[in-house]
Amino acid sequence: MTKSLVIYYSRAGQNYVNGNIVDLPVGNTEIVVDYIKELTGADTFKVETVEDYPADYMETTEVAQEEQDNDARPELKEELTDISEYDVIYIASPNWWGTLPMAMFTQLEKLDFTGKTVKTVITHEGSGLGTSMKDVKKLCKGADIQKGLAIHGAEVKDSKSNVERWI
Repeated sequence: MTKSLVIYYSRAGQNYVNGNIVDLPVGNTEIVVDYIKELTGADTFKVETVEDYPADYMETTEVAQEEQDNDARPELKEELTDISEYDVIYIASPNWWGTLPMAMFTQLEKLDFTGKTVKTVITHEGSGLGTSMKDVKKLCKGADIQKGLAIHGAEVKDSKSNVERWI
């Protein structure tokens, strides 16, 4: 029996959904993570930064852009150091400026993905997978990278069947 882990980043609070800024009690990516956990029994690891992003959505986008421009590696509250007991690693993340938030880079670079199967799911508001799959291939050296799944953030609550087919 294979053992699975979901490594994810998700943002609750102010988010951009269908052209409007709305307050989400649970981030879109975390909703998808719950589907994966329910469907596979996977363990989960939430990537969280030491320094919180601003509550204001527009300010967060500015910080995220600056981090990307500077190839920053934000410090994390906790770091996952060993994934050796897992066969399948799900990477779940929003699309920030075309790819994963830089906090995901901080975490993923620290892990040995040799021999792992990696499946990536990205929530977005119109930009799809962006360059996230290219970046996942760089970050997860030695892994068998499977086809990614892009889910429009406004549709996550109705995406469980899509997630199930993708799994």
